[in-house]
Amino acid sequence: MLETATVPVSSWARSWGRVRRSRSACVAAAGLGAIALLAAVGPMWSGFPYDKLDWQHLAAAPFATAHWLGTDRLGRDLYVRTLYGVRLSLAIGLTATAISVVIGVAWGATAGFLGGRVDGAMMRIVDVLNALPYLFLVIALTALFGRGNLYVLFLAIGAVGWITMARIVRGQAVSLRHRAFLEAAVASGAATPRILTRHVVPNVLGPVVVYAALTIPQMILFESFLSFLGLGVQEPLASLGTLVRDGAEQMGSAPWLLIVPASVLVVLLLGFNLLGDGLRDALDPRDA
Repeated sequence: MLETATVPVSSWARSWGRVRRSRSACVAAAGLGAIALLAAVGPMWSGFPYDKLDWQHLAAAPFATAHWLGTDRLGRDLYVRTLYGVRLSLAIGLTATAISVVIGVAWGATAGFLGGRVDGAMMRIVDVLNALPYLFLVIALTALFGRGNLYVLFLAIGAVGWITMARIVRGQAVSLRHRAFLEAAVASGAATPRILTRHVVPNVLGPVVVYAALTIPQMILFESFLSFLGLGVQEPLASLGTLVRDGAEQMGSAPWLLIVPASVLVVLLLGFNLLGDGLRDALDPRDA
């Protein structure tokens, strides 16, 4: 009787299988995809630009006029502005997270692999930056390079959000430093950049992916906080944070101006947190 050959399954394939079996992660991913798709194509279903003023309907209630979710105090369509706010908040969250991942992974992997004085010097820099008030750093950068500049906002949030990522990657790199495959790569004469990109970074991607998924809602929430303080996105553009700020000012007379963007923000943050939890469970090496 012939034996059936067993095809080896990689750890990433097993992890992906666990992600697909995670109901919360799948529901969160589907919900986030639906929100992103609606934000991309939803404004086309409305005949109102995001910055058009309708002086006949100022702070109109939802479904009281042709504006589905009502208007703000200047007569701008809340449905369209909320979807544009989702676009901007997602763009800021994803871009700032990408910046923090690139800097954090490069810094942490280099420090952890090289070790010694280089590791000590690099991590002391991280300690100094970590001791500085996070909010004050962002405020200083936005004030220095111009408030309301989206590119500066991307850089300001992402450039100070890499510290925790660097610590995580550094810890993983230290644990890998004396593994046999890394010692073999060093003994073969491979250059340090090649070892980092071919051996160290691929082996720390699991924690990086999980933390990146959990960093996105943090970046979105932080941008919303800055916009709420008036230091983020400026008119006529709108993020979910600016919409929440404007709605809070009109909460007594027009509560829908706060309820609509705040509800979307909560759903967005909840979706990313559920997705991050699902990825954490799936990529946990103890369950591999």
